[in-house]
Amino acid sequence: MSSEFPQGRAKHSAPPLSGHHGHHRDSAHDEALADLLDLDAAVLGSWQDEAITWLEPFLPATPQRILDVGAGTGNGSLALARHFPTAQLTAVDRSPVMLERLQRTFAADGLEGRVNTVQADVDEGWPQPQDAHLVWAASFLHEVADPDRVIRRIGSGLAAGGVLLVVEMETLPRFLPNDVGLGRPGLEERCIAKLTGIGWNSHPDWRAPLERAGLEVVGQRSFPSAAHPDRAAGARWAQAWLRRVREVLDGQLDAGDLTTLDQLLAGNDPGSALHRDLSIRAGRTAWAARRP
Repeated sequence: MSSEFPQGRAKHSAPPLSGHHGHHRDSAHDEALADLLDLDAAVLGSWQDEAITWLEPFLPATPQRILDVGAGTGNGSLALARHFPTAQLTAVDRSPVMLERLQRTFAADGLEGRVNTVQADVDEGWPQPQDAHLVWAASFLHEVADPDRVIRRIGSGLAAGGVLLVVEMETLPRFLPNDVGLGRPGLEERCIAKLTGIGWNSHPDWRAPLERAGLEVVGQRSFPSAAHPDRAAGARWAQAWLRRVREVLDGQLDAGDLTTLDQLLAGNDPGSALHRDLSIRAGRTAWAARRP
C-alpha cells in the first residue's frame, strides 16, 4: 500500500502516475501519457465495470447527472455512460489533450451528445455542476494540492444521497521477473523502492478526509485487476509504463539499471518488453461516500 502523505497536502516531488490533472506539461508529454492511460484501461480496466456494479446499490436511484473529475482520456466516463444510458456526464480535466481524446472516444462510440467537457484546474476552482448524483474521482485526489478542500467542494455539489467514488491504485504494478536476463536481478523491486521513496502515486486512506467533509463512507473495497489476455496489448502497456518509470527515475538509478531499462524499452531489442510474455499484477482500492 502506498505511504500516507501529510494531511491536506499531496506530494509533488515526482510526476504522478496518472498525470491527468497535474502541473503544466507540454502536449507531447500529455499525448504519451494519454496513450498510457488508454493502454491501462484496455489491459487492466476490468475494475471499472466491477466498481460501477459494486457502487450501484449505494445510489438512491439511477444517476442522471454524473461528474468525472480528473477525467483523463475518459475511460471511466465511457464506462459510466454505457452503464447508465440515461445519464448526462460532465468530464473535468486540466489537459486539453486529454479532453480532446475523451471527446474522440465518445464520438467513436456514438455517445458524443452524452458528455460535456470542462478544462479546469480544480486546485484553482472550477464551474462544478450542482446536484450531481454521482462523482467519479479515479487516480486523481492524490494529485491535488489540498484534497480536503476539493472533497468538501465536491461534497457540496452532490445531491442529497449522492455518492462520491474515490479510486486509487492499490500498489504499483508488477510484471517483470526478478531476473530479466539483463543487468542485475531485482530491477523492478529497486524501481518500486525508488518510486515509493519519492512518494510516486502515494495516497492516504481516504476515509478520514471523506468523513471530515461531512460525507458518510458507505463502502470500501479492493479490485484486483486481471490483465487482458491480449499479449501484444500487455507488452505495449508494459513498455509505456517502463518509459514513464524511466522518465521519473532518470538520475536516481545507477547507470546499469538505466541501461537495462533502455534495453527493455528498445523495440528492436530481443530483450525488449515488447517481445516478452508478461504476467501483470495490479489492483485498485475504492471508497464510496454518500452525502446525507
